Amino acid sequence: MSRQDGMNYAPKGKEKKVVQKGEFIFGAIALDHGHIYGMCNGLIEAGAELKWVYDPDPLKVEAFVKAFPKVKVARSESEILQDKEVKLIAGAAVPSLRCELGLRVMDNGKDYFTDKTPFTTFEQLEKARKKSEETGLKYMVYYSERLHVESAVFAGQLIEEGAIGRVLQVTGFGPHRLSAEKRPEWFFQKEYYGGILCDIGSHQIEQFLHYAQCKDGTVQSSKVANYYSKDYPELEDYGDATLIGDNGATNFFRVDWHTPNGLRTWGDGRTFILGTDGYIEIRKYIDVAREDGGDQLFLVNDKEEKQYSLKNKVGFPFFGELILDCLNRTEIAMTQEHAFKAAELCLEAQEKAIRVE
Repeated sequence: MSRQDGMNYAPKGKEKKVVQKGEFIFGAIALDHGHIYGMCNGLIEAGAELKWVYDPDPLKVEAFVKAFPKVKVARSESEILQDKEVKLIAGAAVPSLRCELGLRVMDNGKDYFTDKTPFTTFEQLEKARKKSEETGLKYMVYYSERLHVESAVFAGQLIEEGAIGRVLQVTGFGPHRLSAEKRPEWFFQKEYYGGILCDIGSHQIEQFLHYAQCKDGTVQSSKVANYYSKDYPELEDYGDATLIGDNGATNFFRVDWHTPNGLRTWGDGRTFILGTDGYIEIRKYIDVAREDGGDQLFLVNDKEEKQYSLKNKVGFPFFGELILDCLNRTEIAMTQEHAFKAAELCLEAQEKAIRVE
């Protein structure tokens, strides 16, 4: 799968190991989405050791072993879950099955790191909340469009430093290329993928909560449509939503499956962040019709206007922080409540959505 598709998105960054060899061992279960490669690579770059992989599909396992040749192939899921050395399980199951896997992982005394979206129903969310509270274990989520994009990481650092003052509004665009012929059957069945706002909309809502420093929010309006994918009647190829954070910050985002074939990458993901003292634009994956590539950030404030080219400059601190959080039982990388709140709001946006015909 190519960078053009975006289905096997596995960014590589600077290695910044936070643990010694053998100090943090993890396994991978369920390879249904290509994000599992990015999840595992990020942990390995931070010093984690990938010991096991399991998926019932031998072709998926074969491809995974080519990418991570040191990994051992388990005979069953339980072989990994019962290994006392393993501290965390990374999984990218079919979205509707991610919660079930997480509950089994936590029942076996391990932290869980799942691809987004972490849930497709409110019932799943409540089960995970209860299990996490009961066990004290983590149900962490790979919100990759912030966590695994250097320009997005740097934007958060600028905001924390006060570069644009208090954040008032966040606008996000998350277009993707459909590449329908390469997608699995479940991708087009709403029962399994949950809807466009639940799925890729989860990135956008998580970014809003983080950048605007909101602990909660309200979905004011949301819309979905199938404009151009009539061969797949259950697919929503367009969605948008408007939210208000608990601190008064506002958010609008749009997600879609309409990236044209002429674009050099799978989607022109952008984020605009307005503050009281300036604003930021993030061009995540491409700077259209220019050779600068992705990871471009533009800052304008009372002192300057500046462009930053950030590829291979910032790294991905989330993964090392997550490892240390698991070892130390802290919440530096992401609080559990933040991970769940982003998921809750994307479920709410999906549930409230007007279907445009």
